[in-house]
Amino acid sequence: MTHDASPTTGVRAWLGLLVVLGPVLLVSMDGSILFLAMPRVSEALDPSADQALWILDVYGFAVGSLLIAFGNIGDRCGRLRLLMIGATFFGIGSAAAAFAPTPELLIAARALMGIAGATLLPSALAVLSELFTDPRRRAQAIGVFAAAFAAGFAIGPIIAGILLERFWWGSVFLVNLPLIVVFLCFAPVLLGEVRAARPGRVDPVSVVTSAVGLLLAIYGLKHAAADGLSVSAVGAAAAGTAALAWFGLRQRRLEQPLIDFSLFRDRTFTIAVITGLLPLAAWSAAAYLAGIYLQSVLGTPVLRAALLALPGAVVLTTTCVVTPAVVDRIGKRPMLLVCHFSIALGLLLLLPTTAAGGIGWYLASTVVAGVGYGISFAVVADTAVGAVPPERAGSAGAIAETSNEIGNALGIALLGSVAALLFRLKGPGLAPTLDETLHMPGVAAASVADAKSAFLTGLHVAAAVAGLLHLALGLLALRWLPREAKDVAAAA
Repeated sequence: MTHDASPTTGVRAWLGLLVVLGPVLLVSMDGSILFLAMPRVSEALDPSADQALWILDVYGFAVGSLLIAFGNIGDRCGRLRLLMIGATFFGIGSAAAAFAPTPELLIAARALMGIAGATLLPSALAVLSELFTDPRRRAQAIGVFAAAFAAGFAIGPIIAGILLERFWWGSVFLVNLPLIVVFLCFAPVLLGEVRAARPGRVDPVSVVTSAVGLLLAIYGLKHAAADGLSVSAVGAAAAGTAALAWFGLRQRRLEQPLIDFSLFRDRTFTIAVITGLLPLAAWSAAAYLAGIYLQSVLGTPVLRAALLALPGAVVLTTTCVVTPAVVDRIGKRPMLLVCHFSIALGLLLLLPTTAAGGIGWYLASTVVAGVGYGISFAVVADTAVGAVPPERAGSAGAIAETSNEIGNALGIALLGSVAALLFRLKGPGLAPTLDETLHMPGVAAASVADAKSAFLTGLHVAAAVAGLLHLALGLLALRWLPREAKDVAAAA
């Protein structure tokens, strides 16, 4: 590695970590901050059902599609430079989203935030390897990083609920600006520029192919789930899959590939990356649908709905912090098993909820599943960065964060679309969504009851599917992952 500034140690390193955590918290928080705010956004901008999903999805699509590319660009062109550029555009996108007058402009602003967010995450994670040269301190810093990333997802809806109690819906984006300003002021002072010693040439074809392939594949899957099979959905998914397959073949021929696929020969690494994707898919879909359930089905005020998410957020963040220490004692294998089985149980606890009540079941669900979500954040980050040499830390971090962000987008795109499809099939047929149905003038009480019942059917099916997938992945991990020496010692 080449350094344009001397390595930071001691107090300055921890101050640098504190500065880096600002954009990390914002990027993860903006992946979930609209879950409770969407009813207000829908009331103000009147988006269609498809536009509402894109307002939620496009951010995760943009982040996930470009993380790999920007992770490598940061390795080769300078991580601090990319962090500064990304933070600037993230602030611009946040301001544009806050004052967007139409659904189309809000989608565009969210896309810009996603592109900027893709520049921040991998470079921020890689910078930690340079701030902390001691392996023990570096592991602690990565644990704090993972906790901040997890906390951002968890507190996003809570922050939104507090803001929406007093301000208009755009305030959930303006909250980003103070942290962006602080980062831009202090990052050049506390962080030194770092890039790979022999960075090589960034392959533009791979950058474009990976981004376009991911976006087309997810777009096709989303519309197939929401609207059924169609020529456009199948064509987009097929084109995206073909582009990703060609991208994978191209990486094997490049001296400096965007993705080192040899990392996936390690079964623990592979399971860990899947663990980055599936729990985020389940969490995002459950949080989004549960937010609508609390507000639109049970009539819970937005601030109380936000506070109800607090116990699960505390459990998630605490678990994320303590997981590295537990892994040191018992190994990754048992922690991955606990992760998937606890998420499966937590999701299945949503099944007894009804239109008359279910807050207790919701709280139990978030607390039990929060244990698994916290483990997934910590294990994925630690495994990805620890498996590669320091000069590949950015690209390895990109793989880990890509699995998180793609999972976040897929959860709403697929599970959310399945729930929306079931609502259209079983609902009263007055409007494509529950909120639109409830806001129709003169709607009969029987239609309201039918609409709530149809929404609950979609929520239950989405939770059951996600829970069964985690149960299957837990069984796969039990059978596939080798027992480590720590596992044997713990068993003894």
